[in-house]
Amino acid sequence: MSMDEGYGPTWDSDDEYDNFIRKMNPPRIVIDNDSCNDATIVRVDSANEYGILLEVIQVLIDLNLVISKAYITSDGGWFMDVFNITDKEGQKLKDKATIARIEDYICKSLGADSRYIPSRRRSVDVAASTDHNVIELTGTDRPGLLSEVSAVLASLKCNVVSAEIWTHNTRAAAVMRVTDEDTGLAVTDADRLERIKERLSYLLRGGNLSRGAAMAVSSGSSTTHTERRLHQMMLDDGDHEQLRRHLPNQSQRPNVTVSNWNDKDYSVVTIRCKDRAKLLFDTVCTLTDLHYVVFHANIDAKDNQAYQEFYVRHVNGSPMNTEAERLRVIQCLEAAIERRVSEGVKLELCTNDKVGLLSEVTRIFRENSLTVTRAEVSTRGRMAVNTFYVRDSAGEAVDQKTIESIRQAIGQNIQVKGQPEPSGPSQKKDSPTWFLFANLFRPRSLYSFGLFMR
Repeated sequence: MSMDEGYGPTWDSDDEYDNFIRKMNPPRIVIDNDSCNDATIVRVDSANEYGILLEVIQVLIDLNLVISKAYITSDGGWFMDVFNITDKEGQKLKDKATIARIEDYICKSLGADSRYIPSRRRSVDVAASTDHNVIELTGTDRPGLLSEVSAVLASLKCNVVSAEIWTHNTRAAAVMRVTDEDTGLAVTDADRLERIKERLSYLLRGGNLSRGAAMAVSSGSSTTHTERRLHQMMLDDGDHEQLRRHLPNQSQRPNVTVSNWNDKDYSVVTIRCKDRAKLLFDTVCTLTDLHYVVFHANIDAKDNQAYQEFYVRHVNGSPMNTEAERLRVIQCLEAAIERRVSEGVKLELCTNDKVGLLSEVTRIFRENSLTVTRAEVSTRGRMAVNTFYVRDSAGEAVDQKTIESIRQAIGQNIQVKGQPEPSGPSQKKDSPTWFLFANLFRPRSLYSFGLFMR
């Protein structure tokens, strides 16, 4: 900041001014566990900024909390929000440590020293890091794509330490964090990084010349939330265009409408759909990345159904003025809602991590004619904790015979036993622990079974 005589303070940058405003108006968080019988109430008051609603929701979602109701208002320069939250079991929060973390994380996220700067959140910033490389991929989805990508990375001596992969409307997007197989750190050699880009770019292009592929490799970590980044990537890739309706049950389709409240110059976005985890994050994320500001909102989730009503304006202050703009918002919200709707079998695996594990497991899926529709891959200490959503590559339901084939293949390769064994002196303490759970999420055809090895 500098002082010009007669003109008062001037600011070197908008970011410095934003920090000053936040310091003068720190967020206030009140957590009320007494007023409501079936939920903990979180009230947030703060100076209003573009994207602040998404920031608060992101904190709550990252703490594995469920938002059952919300009331939002942000007219003028002040943001006031009320959330009814529960844990994943639908119970009020009782753990004092979790309650303390809510207040702490929201204050840090919205405070003057936070990384949250709206202008930067519209793109990905990469900070220098020696721990890992971030690989971002978008391209045409096809059976076995994740297996092929994993095999290429393994052949280039890259170990996948975490990854999140989404597919929707024939498109695929992934954010993967990899390390060098030998050093366990980021790949820094420029020639080797270029080889990774060339191999993966060639793989992603496939035989479809009408739709492009994109990828980026960086030696660092993005400041953008991974799931938000996936929404941005798929939005930019146009997965909302010519939306294919593949949901087997017509009632599962989201109902999104947009109308204008002309007296107040608001556009009213109304969403009715089946409730699921992180739904509010997905819709608010999309509105924010489409550059709309939420001035008021009413959110309610009950009996497995969700109702969301947003009063919005574009960042330029105008409501949606054309039918084309309204149609695009509807299509983008429908896509955001459907990206996490996972039909098929859910497989959860946990074992000692090793180089090439993702390539090995996805190869088994591909050899059994299964395609991965969504995946979450993580490493916790020395353990790999992975979740895959898979379906038959021909579009048919995955049957128990196929799952048994997978079990046999895993058993041959990584010594998975068919049934849990009682612990005893003869059990090897160093044996890996694997869990394979399968649930078929198809209407009128539900089954589940488990495979354990200790």
